[in-house]
Amino acid sequence: MKRIVLTDPNIKLLKSLNYTFSDTSLLEQALTHRSAAKKHNERLEFLGDAVLGMVIAEILYGKFPKLPEGKLTRMRSSLVKGTTLALIAQELEVGPLIKLGPGELKSGGRRRDSILADAVESIIGATYLDGGFQAAAKLIKHLFDKRLETLDPNQQIKDCKTQLQEYLQAKQISLPEYQVENIQGKDHAQTFCVSCDIKELNLKTLGQGRSRRIAEQEAAKQILEKIKND
Repeated sequence: MKRIVLTDPNIKLLKSLNYTFSDTSLLEQALTHRSAAKKHNERLEFLGDAVLGMVIAEILYGKFPKLPEGKLTRMRSSLVKGTTLALIAQELEVGPLIKLGPGELKSGGRRRDSILADAVESIIGATYLDGGFQAAAKLIKHLFDKRLETLDPNQQIKDCKTQLQEYLQAKQISLPEYQVENIQGKDHAQTFCVSCDIKELNLKTLGQGRSRRIAEQEAAKQILEKIKND
């Protein structure tokens, strides 16, 4: 078991997480982007994503015993989606702690939702390896407590692609074209880059994510933000 000295900001993060690592190198790895080192957080992210989905599903199953599967699925999706995880990362002030390569630093990677969301999942994965399932579940409940309290099962949750489509249809504007621009990484840890192009509005964005669907949602989200700000 490896112990390393944590920096002061990491100690602050540990207090926010309400968890103490036995193997502190796992937290360091969870905060290391693949652009910064060979030993990075993608495998931890993969693990954390699976644990997060399982724990949230279990919580919702117990909290809403009469709800059908469809509503449970929509609520789980709203909680584990990238934008929610990025907000949690901002609340924890994770961004400044993430180790990035020079290119990602210059492009503002510490503010990018996908990188922030991945870091949160990686921290969950690191906690699972360090303390087991119960420790990871306790962390997840701690991070999502307020959001779980305010969940409304009757709220219609629409993803960014659906919101964008409905907006364009209301304005009688042609629907956007989504195109995969490139795919990076190995099969088990790919990053998709997808463009969203609305020619009538002369708007085009690029979204990144660990699947085509996530990348499309990110690109649509950026278009919606541009529309709202204009």
